[in-house]
Amino acid sequence: MSVVLRSIASYIPQNRVDNQALAATLDTSDEWIRSHTGIGARHIADDGVLTSDMAAEAARAALAKAKITPHDLDLIVVATATPDYFGFPATACVVQEKIGAFGCTAFDVVAGCSGFLYALDIASSMLEARHGRHAIVIGAEQLSRVTDWQDRSTAVLFGDGAGAAVISRIDEGGRGCLAFMLGADGGGARDLYLEQAPRTSAYERATPIVPKIVMDGKKVYDFAVKSITVLIERIMHATAYRLEDFSWIIPHQANARIIQAAGKRFGIPPEKFYLNIDEYANTSSASIPLALAEMDAKGLLKPGDLIMLLGFGAGLTYGAAVIRW
Repeated sequence: MSVVLRSIASYIPQNRVDNQALAATLDTSDEWIRSHTGIGARHIADDGVLTSDMAAEAARAALAKAKITPHDLDLIVVATATPDYFGFPATACVVQEKIGAFGCTAFDVVAGCSGFLYALDIASSMLEARHGRHAIVIGAEQLSRVTDWQDRSTAVLFGDGAGAAVISRIDEGGRGCLAFMLGADGGGARDLYLEQAPRTSAYERATPIVPKIVMDGKKVYDFAVKSITVLIERIMHATAYRLEDFSWIIPHQANARIIQAAGKRFGIPPEKFYLNIDEYANTSSASIPLALAEMDAKGLLKPGDLIMLLGFGAGLTYGAAVIRW
């Protein structure tokens, strides 16, 4: 039995904000943003739109492509760092109600920009262990709500969106999710975090703080370059595949310079990496499924293609997956 990616779909907010629009309010320019990050624009959710709304739209599209109904689902896993509610209930439970998948297991995964890979590993493992049929794995983020739009170092980096994958357990070997490799370095937890009111005591409420992203850009950049190179080395060793065996490498879309550095380290031609950061910026856990959905829509993913997914982000976390399309 194999767990295969049966379908992939996305939801992208219509509100597109290019670099020139940011340069009108920040001390920056299109040239500076592009040269330092590879980003040209980002999409921002409209007022009143929640993370669960974007996740549900992507889920409905993925279910339609897979030709299954919400009632067929055994499991919903949502990877997000920007849930509808901080704490509880899980955004996955809100999505369950919105798409009408009543009764199935639903929960969130918090692993920063590696979240989709963590969620995919968990969901595929649960399908195998429980002999389930179908699950939907969603990466959804509304980072615009926690971005400090006056902070040039972070305001230019992030965008909103959602991607959803239906995965199914089928009686066919050699396809699907072939290998996963996940890890974390909690020593870097404060290198990228969401600033909030401190938990001072059980009886005294702290002064409210509007949540916002705080990042040590240099440390996160160094971690990302190191983790992506280590992941490629480890996945090669663990699976015995060679780099030339892979049709595509789809990394988390954080910074084009990170991918370029990793490519030079291994002599990987730039065209083997799929990048869409120019249009969508960093959408955290949504970035890998957004890239997959775009590639699928363009017809770039062919049956039998061997692909590598790479993620790294807050936690600090990292992860890789090998999938036969």
